[in-house]
Amino acid sequence: MAQTINDNPTGPQPKLPTQPLEIKTAAGKTYHFTVELPVTPQEQAIGEMFRTSIPSNQGMLFVWASPRVAEMWMKNCPVPEDMVFIGADGKIVSIAENTVPYSLQTISSGRPVKATLELKGGITAADNINVGDQVIAKALSGG
Repeated sequence: MAQTINDNPTGPQPKLPTQPLEIKTAAGKTYHFTVELPVTPQEQAIGEMFRTSIPSNQGMLFVWASPRVAEMWMKNCPVPEDMVFIGADGKIVSIAENTVPYSLQTISSGRPVKATLELKGGITAADNINVGDQVIAKALSGG
């Protein structure tokens, strides 16, 4: 049975299951986050919609079934986000910093990625997280 997706949600989804995630920078620092894991098409479609804050040590990790060009947007998202696009090797391939709240403009990874990590807007610049840094999480290794 095909799952129908509510493409017009009116409020945030309940907190999803979480797991730890680390980002190891080229400078040798490791940052620790707790990320929610949207798995179903419905959970992925809603994502961070309607959430009025993203704590600096939390985020949402979208893991794709196979590498693809990820295309995200900020529909119904009231706070800026940093979207971190992660390659199949776990390395950051691009970052869209401080995305515009409520924007319907497509934010693309530009090339196939394994996952997209949404963090609080501005955190990647504040923590000096850059393209080429390593992201480590069970979800990225199939766990």
